[in-house]
Amino acid sequence: MRTVALILGLLAVLPGCALMSPTDPYRPVDLYGPSARRGAATSRPAAPSVNAVVDLSQAIEIALANNPEVAAVGWESQAAQAQRDAAFGAILPTVNVVGGYTRYLDDQRLVPATFNSEKGVFSDDIFSSDLVVTVPLFTGGRLISEIRAAELLQKAAEHRLARSRQELVFNVSSVFYSILAQRKVIESLEFSKKALQEHLKRIQDLIASQKAAKVDLLRTEVRLADLEQRLVQERNVLAIQERVLTNLLGLDHPEKPVEVVGDLVLAQAVIPGTDQALGQAFGGRSDYLAARAALEAQAKAVDAARAAHWPTVALQGAYGGRWAARPTDRLPGTESTEDVGRVGIVVDVPVFEGGRIEARIRQERATLAAAQERLRELELQVRLDVETALLNVNSSRERVLATEKAIEQAQESLRIEREKYDLGKGAIVDVLDAQSALLDSQTNYYRALADYDTAWAQLRLAVGGLN
Repeated sequence: MRTVALILGLLAVLPGCALMSPTDPYRPVDLYGPSARRGAATSRPAAPSVNAVVDLSQAIEIALANNPEVAAVGWESQAAQAQRDAAFGAILPTVNVVGGYTRYLDDQRLVPATFNSEKGVFSDDIFSSDLVVTVPLFTGGRLISEIRAAELLQKAAEHRLARSRQELVFNVSSVFYSILAQRKVIESLEFSKKALQEHLKRIQDLIASQKAAKVDLLRTEVRLADLEQRLVQERNVLAIQERVLTNLLGLDHPEKPVEVVGDLVLAQAVIPGTDQALGQAFGGRSDYLAARAALEAQAKAVDAARAAHWPTVALQGAYGGRWAARPTDRLPGTESTEDVGRVGIVVDVPVFEGGRIEARIRQERATLAAAQERLRELELQVRLDVETALLNVNSSRERVLATEKAIEQAQESLRIEREKYDLGKGAIVDVLDAQSALLDSQTNYYRALADYDTAWAQLRLAVGGLN
């Protein structure tokens, strides 16, 4: 009785002590373990070297290698691949070594008798060790459905990874173009400020020669102060944009924001038609392909749940030994060690499962219906994204062309108003208004250019990449 009590006590205590080295959630992940031969995969890939100045292609390269969200989706793809490998392994034979020790209240025969009046060894302490091989023969299609579902989920994870990379490229491009436009806006403000300062000196000279009123000087100083506060505001916007880009690049605590170089240009590209763009989107957009793969995987999950109604048949064989620790009844010619073996067919027929099988089927079917509705919602979203991107490309192109002409007209208007004022035939208000109109035209032009380049990036994202 003491031995039985000791065993029961150990069984009650050991489960809580089974894990010898808990996983540190904040330590970089070693995918195969520290002693595996396949090599370690850390959770953060090495990023390309970051120079002080980067262009758009370099910024995209750094972001794809270092952005934490893309890295996380990449690990989810690895998890889906491991899930597929686990599902495939379920159809293969399993080989286990099973050992045990049993303490009996009454003496037991070491191995069953194989004929009448066979001599045997009896003991109340028996050790056992078996090599057990199990081969699944029939599961009603459950294993095949689970394998196919896992393969489809792996494809969905790969498509989601591709979509995350595309979204990151768009986000980096959008912020990059915004930074270029913002710098042009600041340059325009600085040029306007310099021009107003020069005009202020001319007004002071005209006042000294009694050819201008002091109110002209005051109006110019007010407009100059307004430019000063606009410069402060626009520089702050630029600083925020640079930090947003740094965050997208996945850079930890850089000494200073990354400086970007590039030009905003009105590309002479052929804008695709709506039908062409939609056809390309539905045929190659990664998030749509991921949703379709997930939907098909869920259909296989329904099949796997339905297969639980069928019996499962497996071939099972075992070979091992039995040892009597302290034989209590042993006749001459007998051994305290015996080997045993068996092979047979195991059939498991579900008779009553408390409604769990039907509940699981309803669950999977409801999940399938939800996936169908989400796919339909995504189809509507794809259409909206494509049409919106095409409208943005066309409208921003027209804005660029319009504001480009407006700059020329504003420059000529400013020149005329300055000459009129210098000749005493114009008012300072007209000069200031012309200067403000030129600044607004330049600002609108550069922002329209940024919107145009961003709209093309948005169109590439909407269709999953342009051919």
